[in-house]
Amino acid sequence: MEAFAYLSVLLSIIIGLGMTQVLTTGGRLIRRRDTVLWYWPPLVWAAAVLIIDIQVWWSMFALRTETVWTFAGFLVVLLQTVALYMVAALVLPDGDAEWSAGHMVDLRADYEQQSAWFFGFLAAMLVISLLKGIVLDGHLPAPLDLAFHLLFLTMCAAAMVVRRTWYHELTAAAGAAAIAAYIALLFSRLR
Repeated sequence: MEAFAYLSVLLSIIIGLGMTQVLTTGGRLIRRRDTVLWYWPPLVWAAAVLIIDIQVWWSMFALRTETVWTFAGFLVVLLQTVALYMVAALVLPDGDAEWSAGHMVDLRADYEQQSAWFFGFLAAMLVISLLKGIVLDGHLPAPLDLAFHLLFLTMCAAAMVVRRTWYHELTAAAGAAAIAAYIALLFSRLR
């Protein structure tokens, strides 16, 4: 068995758990929609997180060409998927406690409560992604890829401290558009 085939199993499990987290919570929200106070930014981010999960899994195929794996190299790749799982865990409310107590689930209140942590883990995932290139390849990613990373990092840092509703709504729309552009420009083909 090739080293990456072995190592990718754990990475795939964590990515799959993150996707399961978002999809399960999304399904619960739909099933209990009469007890949900809807707010669109976390829904946009939930869709974006699913796309990011897919993109990370898709782009990891390029790691199959790594011939020598070190623990540090694998750890940085693993940490990226762990940070992404935490993003998935925070994007939508669990809601179980509210529903079992007969209360409404307020997407806006949950988003406002969790947004600093959500964007913090998203920023951590981006930093780890940059470290992955340094640890595995000895350099930062190509200029366009680096520019997208820096754009997303700036957006995350601002979203962690700015509490204005209009900013978070703009960030959700712009973030989703930027993710779509990032994938279209850099990851439309399997490498």
